[in-house]
Parts: sequence; structure tokens; C-alpha cells
Amino acid sequence: MRGSALGAPEGMDMSKKLWAGRTSGKTNILADEYNSSIKIDKRMYKEDIEGSIAHVAMLSHCNIIKKAEAKKITDALIKIKKEIELGKLKIDDSAEDIHMFIEEILTKRIGEVGKKLHTARSRNDQVALDTRLYVRKEIISINFLLDKLIEVIIDIADNNRETIMPGFTHLQKAQAVTFAHYILAYGMMYKRDMERLYDLYKRVNVSPIGACALAGTTYKTDRRYEAKLLDFDGLSENSIDAVSDRDFIVEFASDLSIIAMHLSRQAEELIIYTSSEFNYIELSDEFTTGSSIMPQKKNSDMAELVRGKTGRVYGNLITILTILKGLPLAYNKDMQEDKECIFDSIDTVKKSIEIFIHMIKSMKIHKDRMREDALVGFINATDLADYLVNKGMAFRDAYKVSGKIVNYCIEQSVAYDKQYTLENLLLETYKKFSKKIDRDVYDFIKLENCVMKRMSLGGTSPKNIDRQIEFLSK
Repeated sequence: MRGSALGAPEGMDMSKKLWAGRTSGKTNILADEYNSSIKIDKRMYKEDIEGSIAHVAMLSHCNIIKKAEAKKITDALIKIKKEIELGKLKIDDSAEDIHMFIEEILTKRIGEVGKKLHTARSRNDQVALDTRLYVRKEIISINFLLDKLIEVIIDIADNNRETIMPGFTHLQKAQAVTFAHYILAYGMMYKRDMERLYDLYKRVNVSPIGACALAGTTYKTDRRYEAKLLDFDGLSENSIDAVSDRDFIVEFASDLSIIAMHLSRQAEELIIYTSSEFNYIELSDEFTTGSSIMPQKKNSDMAELVRGKTGRVYGNLITILTILKGLPLAYNKDMQEDKECIFDSIDTVKKSIEIFIHMIKSMKIHKDRMREDALVGFINATDLADYLVNKGMAFRDAYKVSGKIVNYCIEQSVAYDKQYTLENLLLETYKKFSKKIDRDVYDFIKLENCVMKRMSLGGTSPKNIDRQIEFLSK
């Protein structure tokens, strides 16, 4: 189909609005451009056509239109969808929105019968329907990506059950953990993200169609029949709420913000751990960049972008909250602005997860470097205190003795320019602090044993790692 000079399909006059009636339908070109949402909502063409086909089926089922008319409309809609998918029919960006575009094309092709499509519905419930169908699809898509990310995390954990590293609190070395234990913590976060989306799906999967503009319709429709055709679990119980509800958009934007926050936290640690000061991991060249002036640089730019793009996802959440905060019932044009922000959050989060899947799957883990760094910083000081408790000392007293020994090692390291650690401190020196300390202390505070002994549920011991992997795998 050839386009006109204005980009509209041949024979279509986009200046004649389908809603012309009370007004002339002739709007200023600036108003047309400002009012148009098709550049944003055209991505919902499949959902719009899917919803229209179900609506026509309901109209026929209820004898509101003839079966032959329903078939003619349905066949034309299916053809329009295929032509858009194949690129034979270009969506006209000068149209008001995707709903008007498809209806105008339909009417142009099949004439008067095409005008019956919009019987017993409004654009208000139509756009609510399309948006719910689209969000429903994207929830499934994002959960699929999160599942893939968790699979990668499980594989990494499985291969690093014995990789010892320092665990941090306040970004300072705290206790020995395994890299498996560390990365599984992010797996738990992403699992909660999936659970939140599954829970949201229940509230999204409610059909608003049939609410019309806000008050329902005088036609004897069957909303349940139409909802069933579209695989909805239920119906909006109040027609005003049906067209004005955007809670599910707010909730989705919030869930996406939490996902982005989790990705950003992990991205931050990737950036830290790839630095020369840490050198715990190395990202593949495919996900790093160099400097235009400093040839030695290898920058974790993809991780930095994930961290940076979190801000726009947060911004989109604030946008939709702000749009809705003072909005009277029922539908208002302000609601048109919900699409751009939620679509942007969806795209941003999906791309970020995809990057993460490949970025961490291909990263190198410097196991020796991690263990070497774990030997410095007295991360087994708590284990030394536990050793003294096992010898009969009260924990608070054991804590003080252990702290004094650590302080001694630090002072000696400074004084003699030699690294004093709890592992290389002489037994005779230990005994100056407590006669309860004996030669078995060295085995007790060995890093591998420190990890093995963390048997409490959720801890870093190998049995706990097995349990956590099994938990995530389910």
C-alpha cells in the first residue's frame, strides 16, 4: 500500500477524526502532534488486535452483530496484523494512537461493517485492556530472563564452593566466606524479584473490557465470555475503577525499580572487584572498554551503565506516581503518559538483565587472589574468639582478648615492616594473652575450617551451599 505525502496509507484522511461529533474534529496541527501517542503505543498493535478480535467474538456471541460481520472484521484484523509484522503495512506516526490507526485501516478496507467493531466499548477500556495484555506478556518475559540469570548464578556457585574470599561489612573485611555463598546472595534477590512479579500477575490479569467509558454499556454483553477468550482470571468489578486503575503500572514500575536496584548493587561490586586494588574477577573484553588516551585501562563500562540506568527506572516510577497523585476519576488524558515511562523501564531492565547474564557468565574468577587477600585483614578474629569460648571463656571476654591480639599484630606489622597475621603469630605470643590457647588454635582459625564450621542454616558451609543451590533450583 503506497503512502501519501503525509505518511498516511493511501485513501485515508487522517484529519477526519473518528471521534468528531460534539466538536468539528478539526484540531490544530500542534495539538495533533502534542496529543498523538502512536509513536509510543504502536508497540501494542498485537495486543490491540488481539483484544479487538475477542471483542468481535463476544459481540457475535451475544447477537449484537451478525456472525458473518464478525468473521469479516476478524479476517481483516488478522490480515492487518500479519501485514504489520511483515512490514507490508507501515504504522502511520501521524495517526492519533494505535487504536485509531487500526480501526481506520479496518474501516477503509471493509467499509461500514468495520465501524461496528467499536460497539459496546470505549477507547478508555480498550487502552486499559491493551496495557494489561502488554504488561502481562512482559511480566512473563522478564521472569524468564531472571530465571536465566539465576541459572548462571547457580552454575558459578557450583564451581566455586571452595573458593574462599573475604566477606565485607561497611566495605571492610569481616569474615571468610566462599564465592559461592557470596554470589548466591544475589540469586536470592532475583528469586524475590520473580516472586514479586508472579504476585503482580494476579492483579494484572483482570479484564477491564466492557467498562466502556466509565459507566458500562446498555448492550447485553458478556464480559466473562470476552475475558475468558483473552485468558483473564477475572473481571474488574467496578467500571469506573476499571478505566481509571493504573495501580498495576505503579506496582510494575516499582518491581522493575527493585530489580534495577539489585542489578545496580551487583554491578557496583563487579566494578569494585575488577579494580586493580581488588582484582578478584576480570570481565570479558566483550563487556569492557578501553581508554582513548590511557592504553592500560580496561573499564567495566557495561556494569557502570547498568548502575547508571537504574536512575531512569527510578525516575519512571516517580513519574507515574506523580501523574496519578491528584487525578480525579475516571479516565483523564494524563494517563496517556503512563506508557512511555513503563515501556522505558521494561526495555531498560530487560536489556540490563540480558547484559548481566552474559557478563557474569563469561567473567574470570581469580581464586588465588581472593584467598590471598582473605589472609590479610584478620577475618578469622571472630573464629579466634569462638575458639576461646570453646575453651570455657565467656564470649565478651574472648572478644576482648581476640581484639587485643589483632591490635598487637597490627602494631608489630608497622614496627617490623612484616605482615603479622593470626596464622603466623607464634604460640608463645598467643599464650601471653591467654593460657587457654594451645597449638590446636592454628587448625581452628584456618580459613578453610572457618568456612566449614559455619553450619548454621543459611551460612557459608558446603552443606549450606548445597541447600541454597537446591532452593534456587526449584
